Amino acid sequence: MKSFDGKVAAITGAGSGIGRELALELARQNCHLALSDVNEQGLAETVTMVRPLGVRVTRTKVDVADRAAVHAWADATAREHGKVNLIFNNAGVALGCTLEGVSYEDFEWIMNINFWGVVHGTKAFLPHLRASGEGHIVNISSLFGIVAVAGNGAYNATKFAVRGFTEALRQELELGNAKVSATSVHPGGIKTNIARSSRLSDDLKAFTTVSEEESRERMDKMFMTSANSAARTILKAVRRNRRRVLVGPDAHAIDLVARIMPQGYQQLTKAMARRLAQ
Repeated sequence: MKSFDGKVAAITGAGSGIGRELALELARQNCHLALSDVNEQGLAETVTMVRPLGVRVTRTKVDVADRAAVHAWADATAREHGKVNLIFNNAGVALGCTLEGVSYEDFEWIMNINFWGVVHGTKAFLPHLRASGEGHIVNISSLFGIVAVAGNGAYNATKFAVRGFTEALRQELELGNAKVSATSVHPGGIKTNIARSSRLSDDLKAFTTVSEEESRERMDKMFMTSANSAARTILKAVRRNRRRVLVGPDAHAIDLVARIMPQGYQQLTKAMARRLAQ
């Protein structure tokens, strides 16, 4: 897909962050939009920002963990816009926890959004992308889908799963000579609301003397890439039909370390986790 002009893109988590910036960048390239989020206020704000750019925009409150809701949104998008060319499975949440102490409820919460949300979006929109004759699936994994970090095991599990799912999907689409492709996206620290809206489980609090609010503030300061820069990098990767895209200098650096030291990198991330705790 060399151009987004006249295409139709669906974006989950469009109420803020990367999702909002993807919507704005696509609209500037004359791409029509179907936007969703659970945050209706944020979603309305994104729509207000996009409308002056002159493209057709629809919005729907959707919980990506709800399979039926995602499928209904996909079908409605195809009806209202006449076609769908792209799905950006972008919605996600964060959870700080130990794997021994995390509750099943919290684990299911993050898995249902970060992993099953991607599965729901992919399977709901893929038939419509095929019907369009030119489609692309963009699944947002993470740098934490490449390296594992203590205290983020549940998040790691979801993002490693998204990576494996997307890479296998890409191969299957190519084997079937489909007119649809897929890209796995691995952002590093992006300046979004994810740190502020993350959950921190009680079991992890026992490992640190830092307050929950201070922990979020420290993580927030480590995020070095703007959401707009991330969106532009992602769209460039789609135009080039990349299988995987790293977003941000930290993602590139840590991916290189993991390639050079596939076992040794764990000592580095363990030291980083200890430093953050202190």
